[in-house]
Amino acid sequence: MERTLILCKPDCMEKNLAGEVLRRFEAAGLRLVAAKSMRLTPALLAEHYAHLADKPFFPEIVTFMSSQPVLALILRGDGAVGRVRDLLGPTDSRKAPKGSIRGDLGTDNMRNIAHASDSVENAELEMKRFFKADEIPA
Repeated sequence: MERTLILCKPDCMEKNLAGEVLRRFEAAGLRLVAAKSMRLTPALLAEHYAHLADKPFFPEIVTFMSSQPVLALILRGDGAVGRVRDLLGPTDSRKAPKGSIRGDLGTDNMRNIAHASDSVENAELEMKRFFKADEIPA
């Protein structure tokens, strides 16, 4: 059983879509094992998006992701990382097919409803980044 991290981004929260996003994950057989609302700090975002820090759009990401609280989720299930990414669709919502979460609910490359871990290894790192050890079930 894999675990993965999802962040319901500010656009998701602003549009009141977190319940719909979670409903789709649960309908696909994934189990919610942890959730919390949190405001992301510039320091946390700099760590999370370190691979993008030298890009010209990095300040826009920090501004957007810190604009209001996000909902951090940990989901568990067989092949959870890949299944979540399949359900979300491509990062750019404009290229995501209808029926995918981003294709149905997202707007563009940044306002794409949710972040999802891209590998089992990154999921473990990201869960520890956004949740304290005692908030992560075994």
